[in-house]
Amino acid sequence: MANLTTRVGDLILRNPVMPASGCFAIEYREALDFNRLGALVVKSVSPKSRAGNPTPRVADCHSGMLNSIGIPSKGLDYYREHVLPPYLKFNTPVVVSISADTADEFGDACEQMSLPEVAAIEANISCPNLEADGMAFAMLPETTYKAVTAIRRRTRHPFWVKLTPNASNIAAVARAAEDAGADAIVMGNTVLGMAIDIRTRKPKLGNVMGGLSGPAIKPIALRLVHQCYRSIRIPIIGCGGIQSAEDAIEFMLAGASAVQVGTASFRDPGVMQKIVDGLAAYCDETGLERISDLTGQLKLDHQLSDRWLRFAQQSG
Repeated sequence: MANLTTRVGDLILRNPVMPASGCFAIEYREALDFNRLGALVVKSVSPKSRAGNPTPRVADCHSGMLNSIGIPSKGLDYYREHVLPPYLKFNTPVVVSISADTADEFGDACEQMSLPEVAAIEANISCPNLEADGMAFAMLPETTYKAVTAIRRRTRHPFWVKLTPNASNIAAVARAAEDAGADAIVMGNTVLGMAIDIRTRKPKLGNVMGGLSGPAIKPIALRLVHQCYRSIRIPIIGCGGIQSAEDAIEFMLAGASAVQVGTASFRDPGVMQKIVDGLAAYCDETGLERISDLTGQLKLDHQLSDRWLRFAQQSG
């Protein structure tokens, strides 16, 4: 039987499959066995209470969906007392996702959530930064470094940094996260988009623009993982349009050590368990002993590889 275990920093997972934050809830236990997943990533929480964005918050689109939820939150105390406990009943590492408005808020929130029962913290720095007129922290290396440094100063807990695909210089942003002390990066989040109702001539989202997710963004996400893998040494968790074991394998070949599944779970709540089964079947069919041996094994001829490396260094 194939060995599906994988390592993300100091954290050893039984397999590389986990949910993406915001696309997973405790009710999913009715559709799949939580003890078969690599980790449980809980929806982002912010230090301050938030009502979320105006409705409508979700819009269907070709090969994906648009959302502008706004990360509703009742604060850290409510989260610790009511949201977190049900996930801790399973024999699977729990990852807490944090969203905050400033670098100092990130540091404080991550310190408060550095609990023994929490395996790792995911700092969602792809969210708006009030210190930079609402631009996401992860859009620039400088703001990325500031946010990650603020977190690292306040906690020794393992933490991952969630980046945005909307950054123009993703390799530089990833290097800034690594230099500032992140244990891993999650690459990435949704791609900014919008949709219009041609009959009402109004935006389909109450917030006008939102995040595009699903199969439509997979080629972009795959490219970003590969670029980051060529630029940093810390582990990468790939995310973006994954809906099958084949998709997960592509991300691992591009450089991911693990993957997160988001939009596909809305259509099929049991899809992550099917992906785990598919990974095991792939290993058996190909004679692969360890799934972790796939990471970064994309085959490029030497001339193309050298040319691509120079391009990646020049463009970010």
